[in-house]
Amino acid sequence: MILMLVFMVAVFGGIFGFWAYKVIKMGKMMAAMKPPPVTVSAIKATEETWQPAMHAVGSLVAVHGVVLANELSGVVDKIDFESGSLVEKGAVLVHLNTSSEEAQLRSLEATTELARQTLDRAKQLREANVNAQSDLDSATAQYDQAVANADNVRATIAKKTITAPFAGRVGIRQVDLGQFLAVGTPVVSLQSLDPIYVNFTLPQQDIKNIETGQKVEISIDAYPGAKFSGEITASDTKLDDATRSVQIQATLSNADGRLRPGMFCSVDVLLPVQDKTVTLPQSAIIYNPYGDAVYVIEPAMDKDGKPLEDAKGNVELVTHQQFVIIGTTRGDQVSIIKGVKAGDMIVTAGQLKLRNGTGVVIDNQVPVSNSPAPTPPNT
Repeated sequence: MILMLVFMVAVFGGIFGFWAYKVIKMGKMMAAMKPPPVTVSAIKATEETWQPAMHAVGSLVAVHGVVLANELSGVVDKIDFESGSLVEKGAVLVHLNTSSEEAQLRSLEATTELARQTLDRAKQLREANVNAQSDLDSATAQYDQAVANADNVRATIAKKTITAPFAGRVGIRQVDLGQFLAVGTPVVSLQSLDPIYVNFTLPQQDIKNIETGQKVEISIDAYPGAKFSGEITASDTKLDDATRSVQIQATLSNADGRLRPGMFCSVDVLLPVQDKTVTLPQSAIIYNPYGDAVYVIEPAMDKDGKPLEDAKGNVELVTHQQFVIIGTTRGDQVSIIKGVKAGDMIVTAGQLKLRNGTGVVIDNQVPVSNSPAPTPPNT
């Protein structure tokens, strides 16, 4: 029995010992194995010069803009402009029929000439003391009345000739030859396009940063990537009671006529100071209630502080989470006040798969948007 017990203990001891040895070896092997690196996209943090600006939205307004209309009714007799053309100040645009007024004017001019001759004879007779002073006064009054009647008809004829009150570009004409126009019928739009105004509002806390001559830049989705420069020329003297904002007006050069009244635009009021800041794409930021963070990529080190290399001789990369303080944003970019320095390699996509010490491989085949002025296509 003793020999049998010793034999059984030896057999089972060998079995359990082999199993324990196997478990220990497998544990060591598993401990030595590393998870495969995570593929991420990354970018180097860069230091850029940002000029602080106040942002607003505005609309373009012509320096001079009017829809011309007729003051008196009549039939269109002549049209002297082409739609969309440039016209000078005083150019005749539309002429209404004035045949009856011109005939009436000729009659009144004849009456005026007769009254003038009568007045001259009355003056001569009065100098010879042949007639009474009342005769001279009557002749003078008749002449003045004849002149006034003729001037009244001339004014009527002039009002039936529609002219450009200022130089500019006309729009599409809204009348045709032979058309009868009632009083106040729109004829054509006339806009002075160079220079052009942009009107926008800023909150009252920004008033201290506004002064005449300050530079502004506007961008319009009709011209992606284009910037139009101007300067502030006026500000309202009163704030809006409802919004507590002040209306600002800037003037822009528009020699090429690309800017049109009524366009919607984005306005940047440039401040005189310039700041240097570290910037990152907004996609690199992990926004959390307890603090914003990024993942910084750095070489993996052994216990002696030397970079580790993989089987191919490439330096292994790992990540660690770094909390940051962010500043203002501009397009796809965000400024970093604290936490990242220029030159740091930052993960821009794939953060959900990371934790401190995770190995990574950088693959930037799909670029991350990092433009201060992105222009997405209209859909």
